[in-house]
Amino acid sequence: MNILFVHSIDDILSPSRPLRSPAQMQFGISYISSVLKECGHHTKLIVLSRMLGKNNIKIIDKSIAKFSPRLICFTAVYTEYRLIKNLAKYIKNQYPHIFLLAGGPHVSLNPGECITDGFDALCVGEGEYPTLELVSQLEKGRQPADIPNLWINHGSLIEKNHPRTFLRDLDSLPFPDRQMWEEWIEEVPDSVTAVLLGRGCPFSCSYCCNHSLRNLAGGSYVRFRSPRNVVEEIKGITSQSPGGKNIYLEVETIGADKEWTLELCSQLEYLNTTLTHPIAYSTNLRITPNLKIEYLFAAFKKSNFTMVKIGLESGSERIRREILQRNYSNKDIIDAVSLARKYGLKVFFYNLIGIPGETLSDFKETIRINRICMPEVSIPHVFFPYPGTELYDLCKDLKLLPKVLDTDLERCKATLDLKGFSKKQIQDSYIWFHYDVYKGHKPMHKILFKVLVSKLISNTFLHNIYRRFTYLTLFKQFRKIIRLS
Repeated sequence: MNILFVHSIDDILSPSRPLRSPAQMQFGISYISSVLKECGHHTKLIVLSRMLGKNNIKIIDKSIAKFSPRLICFTAVYTEYRLIKNLAKYIKNQYPHIFLLAGGPHVSLNPGECITDGFDALCVGEGEYPTLELVSQLEKGRQPADIPNLWINHGSLIEKNHPRTFLRDLDSLPFPDRQMWEEWIEEVPDSVTAVLLGRGCPFSCSYCCNHSLRNLAGGSYVRFRSPRNVVEEIKGITSQSPGGKNIYLEVETIGADKEWTLELCSQLEYLNTTLTHPIAYSTNLRITPNLKIEYLFAAFKKSNFTMVKIGLESGSERIRREILQRNYSNKDIIDAVSLARKYGLKVFFYNLIGIPGETLSDFKETIRINRICMPEVSIPHVFFPYPGTELYDLCKDLKLLPKVLDTDLERCKATLDLKGFSKKQIQDSYIWFHYDVYKGHKPMHKILFKVLVSKLISNTFLHNIYRRFTYLTLFKQFRKIIRLS
């Protein structure tokens, strides 16, 4: 049977090849596709965007005419859901014979709201085997029913099937389907490929929905693939492109299981000895109080890790402790960065601006810790209250939410107006972030370019002009020349 997958993103490179890197592939639908292909089915992907406007419809019509799917699968986070919902209603109206299935974090956490938005069924939780069962029933001409994890729309009746336990043995899955993404990627030099190490997060940060997702099913929520399985996938990637790779090992935190991490590093170290061009790795590490990580960084060095990504989020210990549920000290952060440098690792910081309860003074602490640590890369994001998170509920209780929660330019445009940190101050702090952090440490022309880009992408009108401008080869070459690509 033919199954079409629909994925949408906001920040696109160009209409024909919207993705910059293989690291932008979405793992959920990639694994579902590989399971379906393993069972003899045919899959295809289309990547859409709010920026494409009516061209989304043209892409859909062309794909349906050429591929003739019996099932279309959608995935969406909150900020992309409105587009997905509208496209589903269009398809259902124009092609009523096609069965429509939606999944992803927003759908899984809000099935009661989503089931009437034009979809024939919703997947609540992990989707590989529910989708395979659905395809099997559709192929037999049956009206789908009794499929765990699926809410099925029977018109006047909504069938809410019980959840199956979280998939324990991730090694049992085939490797994710990377081929489906190739036609949508305009791969830039030194682009990164992502490999998923596991599923679930052991932490409960208040701005994240993991605490809600872990309650969707029984069984263990935090799971890892075996190091052997991970390495086998990496071997397959390098065999297709033997000229060297930068691989991001995607996981909530690589330090959650010490023995597993050391075994993985050992196998990655051996793999590099077999390659003409060693692979450079990077990953994400959650800092915790008194975390013993020197052993980890030593293993990273042997395995050719070049960068570690750390969520500072806020330099205010009060904000982290009382609001974000991230209980580590600034000393823990500074010590971790010092150890990373000792072992030749570059450091990448994530920062949040405009957190509920944050003051301008708190934000200045974020700048201070950045300037002490001086990470090679530091990315600011404006806080956005995603439904399904504890901080969304807090914003609602404190009456901080605007009447309409605007999803355009989320994480670039200030949403909240806080008592001690006004909306204008939040926006200005985002725009001038790189100047405040790196002045005196990086060339001023590079800093001001970052400031200019931050200004452009945080204004709807200027953002659209900027994105269209970036399509031009001249501008891409300019970015390359000043080494800011």
